[in-house]
Amino acid sequence: MTEIPRAQDQLFDRRTSAREKYAALVVGQPGWGALIKHELVTLASQSTPGALGLALRQTLYPVLLGSCGRNVVFGQNVVLRHPHKIRIGDNVVIDDNCLVDAKGDSNRGITIGNGVFIGRNTILSCKNGDIDVSDGANIGFNCEIFSASSVRVGRDVLIAAYCYLIGGDHDFSDPSQPILAQERRSAGVTVGDGAWLGAGAKVLDGVSIGERAVVGAGAVVRDAVPAGAIAVGIPAKVIGVRPLPGSGQAPSTGSGQVAE
Repeated sequence: MTEIPRAQDQLFDRRTSAREKYAALVVGQPGWGALIKHELVTLASQSTPGALGLALRQTLYPVLLGSCGRNVVFGQNVVLRHPHKIRIGDNVVIDDNCLVDAKGDSNRGITIGNGVFIGRNTILSCKNGDIDVSDGANIGFNCEIFSASSVRVGRDVLIAAYCYLIGGDHDFSDPSQPILAQERRSAGVTVGDGAWLGAGAKVLDGVSIGERAVVGAGAVVRDAVPAGAIAVGIPAKVIGVRPLPGSGQAPSTGSGQVAE
């Protein structure tokens, strides 16, 4: 289990200046050089609309990133934090108003593979954790992936709109203390290759979802889902199993009915 740092502790630290706080939370590197480079790229391209904005971001954003492949599209108002710890493969689309935040003192950051699509208004957020999005994954709009240790999204995973992968948790064992004042920990989340999360699904900390598994819309997943399983409900329960490729069997539920 990994302890989760609190942004408030940095924001309200009276020993540091406003510039130092901004650099620590947004830029991720000390010194005026990194700050000025970040601000110039952001000012010149982040909010510029239309084809000009796309061209500017495609040209300028890689200057900030740890690495960036070919044919990467950054939508309008895509925000990068600690961008030197963000690595992006080829043929990636990050749609409008997304936040890609690799914040942390000792983490590796965010790695996005080839052929990944990230829908608008989606947040990838680290608090000293790592996020890995593998090749071919599709993340819908208004999703959040939060990591304070490790969150992995496998190859060709489909994550529908409004899903949350919550790679961190609060301790609430002491009723005499506010939950905000108690320790926060993270065990991480894994979504296996080829899995599908329906719209609005919530995957809680410590959960592993197996390859080719299906999680129903609106489900709250607090226990592991085996490979090929179909899980629905609050809390999510396995109601069926998808057959292995080439088996010739139809997906079935616990009642023997074909899952829709």
